[in-house]
Parts: sequence; C-alpha cells; structure tokens
Amino acid sequence: MRLDYQLDERLPILKSVVLGLQWAVVVTSLIIILGKVAAGAHLTQQQEQITYLQKLFFVSALSILVQLLWGHKLPVISGPATIVLLGVLSSQAASVDAVYTSVMIGGLILAILTMTGLFNLIRNLFTRRIVAVVLLLIAVTMAPTIVRLITTEEGGVSHLANILFALALVALMFVLHRLLKGIWKSALIMCVMILGSVSYLVLFPGSISPLHLGEVGLVRGFFSGLITRPALDPGVLVAFLFCYLALSINDIGAIQSMEPLLNPANMARRVKRGMTLTGLSNVLAGFFGVIGTVNFSLSPGIVISTACASQYALLPGALLILALSFSPAIIDLLDSVPPVVIGCVLLYIITSQFASGLMLIFQGRDQEPLDYDDAVVIGLPVLVGTVFAFLPDAVVESFPVVLRPTLGNGFVMGVASALALEHLIFRRSRVGNGKSTS
Repeated sequence: MRLDYQLDERLPILKSVVLGLQWAVVVTSLIIILGKVAAGAHLTQQQEQITYLQKLFFVSALSILVQLLWGHKLPVISGPATIVLLGVLSSQAASVDAVYTSVMIGGLILAILTMTGLFNLIRNLFTRRIVAVVLLLIAVTMAPTIVRLITTEEGGVSHLANILFALALVALMFVLHRLLKGIWKSALIMCVMILGSVSYLVLFPGSISPLHLGEVGLVRGFFSGLITRPALDPGVLVAFLFCYLALSINDIGAIQSMEPLLNPANMARRVKRGMTLTGLSNVLAGFFGVIGTVNFSLSPGIVISTACASQYALLPGALLILALSFSPAIIDLLDSVPPVVIGCVLLYIITSQFASGLMLIFQGRDQEPLDYDDAVVIGLPVLVGTVFAFLPDAVVESFPVVLRPTLGNGFVMGVASALALEHLIFRRSRVGNGKSTS
C-alpha cells in the first residue's frame, strides 16, 4: 500500500495539525463514550462526572505521548479500555478505593511481567480459541449496560420511543459505515454522536439535561479524588486480574497489527516497551481513580484512511487531548450526549469486538470446518458469561461478599470456563488450533 508519510517521516506543520485533529476526534469520542459510562457507575453529581472525564482525558493523553516518545513509537492510539470498564461495572458494590486499587495492582503486575519476560508464560495460555472467546465475551457481557443506556427515561421519553430511536440510529451507523470512505469513515463515531444528539433533542425537546458551563468554569484542575488510601478487596482484585489478562492480549494485538502494514524494525522490543508502558499507564489511571488505558487495534484503519503512518502525526492530537483535560466547560459540552446515543455508539463499538472474535475463530483454518470440541470450547463460555452477566441483582447480593465481584462478573466466569475447557477437559484436542498473540 502506498503511504504519503512513513513511520519516522516528519510532516509539515499544517498537515501535522490536520491529521492530529483526526486522531484526536477518534480518541475523544471513545473517552466520552466509555468515560461517561464509567463515571455514572460511581458518581451522581454532574460536576464529579466532569472531573472524572477530565482525569481520563489527562491519563489518555499522557499514555499516547509516552508511547510515542519512549514506548512502541508507532502510530497507535491509546485510550480507555472496554475490558477495564467492564470490571468497574461489575464491581459497583465494592468501594471506589478497592476498585481503583485493583486497577493499579493489575497495571503494575502487567508492567512487571512484561519487563521480566514472565508474561510469555501466561501468553501461552491464550490459544486462538481462548482469544476468540475473550473478544466475544467483552461484547456479550456489555449487553446489560447497553440495555440500561437505551432504556433510560429522561424528560418523559418512553422506553418504546427510546428503543425505536436506538434501532434507527444503529441502522444508520452501519449504513454510513458501509458507504463512507477515508477520513469520514474514521470520524463516523463523532459525527453520529453529534447527529444523534441533535436529532434526539429535536424529536424529544427538553429531554437533554442542561449544560453547566457557567458552573464548571472554562479552566479548572482535576487533582482531587485521588486514590491515596489503597484498599484491597480480594474478590475485586481477582476479577480485575482476569480483566488484565484480556487487556494484555488486546494490547499485544493492537501493537502487532502495525507490523504487516509498516514492517517496523525491532518489533519485539516495541511490543515489550509498549506493554510495559500500558501497565504503568494503568497504575497512573488507578491512582487518579479512572479506568485504565489500552492501545487501540483500530489504529491501522486510520493510517490507511489518511495514508499517513508517521508517528509525529499523533503528537498534535495528544497535545490537544491534554489541553482539553483542563477545560471542564468544553468537556461538559462534549458530555451532553443523551444516554440512548451513548448506548447506540457503544453497541457499534463492541460489534467490532464481536466480529473480530468470529473472524479469529475461522482465521487460518484452511477451510477446515469447526468440530464439536471447538464449538463447545467457544460456545459454552460465551453462554456462561451471558448467564452470569444477566443475573438479577438480588441473586448476586445473596452471594458471599468476597465472591460477588467474581461470580457476579460474566466476563470472569466466561474466561474461567474457557480456560478450564481448553487446558483441562479438552486439552488433547488443542492440536491444530494454534496460539494467538492478538
């Protein structure tokens, strides 16, 4: 493929700013979508939620900058991790300190395992079938959150009206996904957030909460609510360790996704540095009390659409995101997206996760059909994860307190089931499935 700018090639300033804005739009969209859901899990006050988003903007910007300067040094963006968000949503009964202490510990363990080379031992557990299950589980276990978002009643809007609006908006997103090309396709999420919000306000006047621009201020710091008193909850920690196993595999895949496109030198060293800094970024995120970050596998699509692989194109975008973290007024404006629109965009995002899982199942099989063992190892954990994800709150509350974060987490139960099936019950049937690093 022909690229206008190669990996280490510097760009003209104007071109760099334009391309950096494109990267910033993608990251900003994901921060608002995932950050709004995460903030709503713990915080009820609008100003507290805006502060949460400020911190998430700050951590994401720093993560991109350190990766570009000292990490993988590739045109790969970082931002809030869906899998860490899933861990937060599944641990709402625990204290905030316990949740984000687990985020810190998970990130620290990932960094240590990567630096020492011990991560390769854990990596061997993740065969192709396990990685496919992880991708599928991330999608299906987010379903309860999406249901809550698209059925939220605001301003007297009925459940039926919200559901019909959601169906129309999701259909529009995939039509646009099919038709749009280049930069417009990469900016689809941001465009749909704007179009969806405006359409919702026109159809249902008064449904959107008023802005608080005068209250929050144009510029404000966010160094409050830090996790300065770590709290260890064994059940929450175990749940997050499963989440970080999945995050590590996603992180490897995102970094290595650039190899066939750019063929950069010292790829093994780039992966090691990139994953180490991902772990340290999650330590920082936990300290700030926000969800951790991961490298995004959608980055190659942006490189292809812009025909620019220069790592320097991301620097202006990262600096813009960093500047936004100090402006609660602008974040409040970006945060005015209705919950039903957030739910639709989140559904669009996790559809990519689900599709990736399906493609991985059949990838490299040389048209060999799935056998019964494959179907069970993949299908049963997804069903188990779905069942546990939809357990009623009353059932989860009946569990012993120490077990709630684990038994009440559909993703954890699904991954545990997959590991047991793959490496114990169907261990002899692994020949031919291969191992995956993405």
